[in-house]
Amino acid sequence: MSEFEALGLSIIAGSVDSEEDTLTVCQDLSFPVAYGMTRADGDTIGAWWEERRDHIQPSEFLITASGRVLSSCYASSPIGRTDPGEAVTLLKFLASRKK
Repeated sequence: MSEFEALGLSIIAGSVDSEEDTLTVCQDLSFPVAYGMTRADGDTIGAWWEERRDHIQPSEFLITASGRVLSSCYASSPIGRTDPGEAVTLLKFLASRKK
């Protein structure tokens, strides 16, 4: 988290879980997590909705302050999620190209 903060970045997460379940799972996190996300919320952010099991699949985005998507990652299982270290490396690289 400190590396993201040093780059002036924020992390925001969302979950379809109830408030109680979300608070239990993320009690040790240092970033905000929305709870009770719906299919409409998933559609708004461009997430993939799993029809068969009727839930949102993990969807991760690196977004600029102006709303431009720099990178996205969609997973249909625990494999394929964005690694925080790789995200920091990508963001440092993109920042260096701006200079």
